[in-house]
Amino acid sequence: MELWFTEHHSEWAKFSIKVERQLYSGRSEFQRIDVYETSEFGRILAIDGFIMLTERDEFIYHEMITHVPMAVHPNVRKVLVIGAGDGGTVRELSRYPAIERIDMVEIDELVVEVCKKYLPQTASRFDDVRVRLHFEDGLKFVRRKSDEYDLIIVDSTDPIGPGEGLFTKEFYGNCFKALKNDGIMVNQHESPFYEGDRANMQRAHRRIVESFPISKVYQAHIPTYPSGHWLFGFASKKYHPIKDLNADAWNLLGIKTRYYNTKLHVGAFALPTYVEEYLRDVE
Repeated sequence: MELWFTEHHSEWAKFSIKVERQLYSGRSEFQRIDVYETSEFGRILAIDGFIMLTERDEFIYHEMITHVPMAVHPNVRKVLVIGAGDGGTVRELSRYPAIERIDMVEIDELVVEVCKKYLPQTASRFDDVRVRLHFEDGLKFVRRKSDEYDLIIVDSTDPIGPGEGLFTKEFYGNCFKALKNDGIMVNQHESPFYEGDRANMQRAHRRIVESFPISKVYQAHIPTYPSGHWLFGFASKKYHPIKDLNADAWNLLGIKTRYYNTKLHVGAFALPTYVEEYLRDVE
C-alpha cells in the first residue's frame, strides 16, 4: 500500500509526494504538526496539512528571506524574527558574526521542539548565544517595541490560523515603529499564481505599501510551495534593495550559499509582467 501526502493548491489542483513513513503527528493548542519521511524531498514539515518546508528545498526559502536584506543594510546588529519555528532563518542569520542579538518570536513552542528533534538540519542554531526565544504572539510582541531593530524578518505561516494577525495593517505599522530609522522588514509574500494565494499576496502588499516609503517585491523558485513561484516583500525606511546593494562587501564575507548570490539578488526583483500588474492594481 502506498502512502501519499497531498496538499490542495487550489480547488482544482493538488500537489502530492510519496511518503515512506510518518515520523511525528501531534496537535498543539494552535495547530496540527506532522513530519514525514520521503525519498524525493527528505523530511517534510507540514502544519494543518500545508507544507512548511522540506529538507531538499528549504535552503532556497531561508537564504532568500535572509541574505537579501543582509546584503543591503550595511550595519545590522539587532534582528527580530517573527515565526520561523523551524529554525532555518535563525540558522542563516547566525552566519553573520556582526549580528549581536536575534530575538525570535514563535507562538507555538511545540513547532520548535519538533523541529529540533526531527529536522536538525534546519533547527541547528537555536543554541547560538545571540538567539533569544520568545514563545508568544508576534503581533503583541512587536506592539511593545519602538526604534529597536535594524531588521525584522516575518517568516510566518499563511494568513490563516495563528499567522492571520501577521498580515494586517496594524502589524506592519507596528513593525515600522519597531525598526530604527534605517530599518528593513522582509516578509514571505505568498504566491502570485493561484487565485487564493494571489488575493493574500495583494492584500499584504497593499498594507505594506501604506506603511513603508520603500516597498518592493522579489521572487524565488521553491518547488514544493504552491505553483513553485514564491514572492517575498522588501520594505524599508531608507535602503533600496538594488541601489543600496553592496555586492562587494557581501561577497567578501565568504558566506557559502546554494541558491542566493548577488547577481541573482538583482535579478530576483525583475518580476514577470503579470505579477507587476497584480501589484500595481493595489498600489
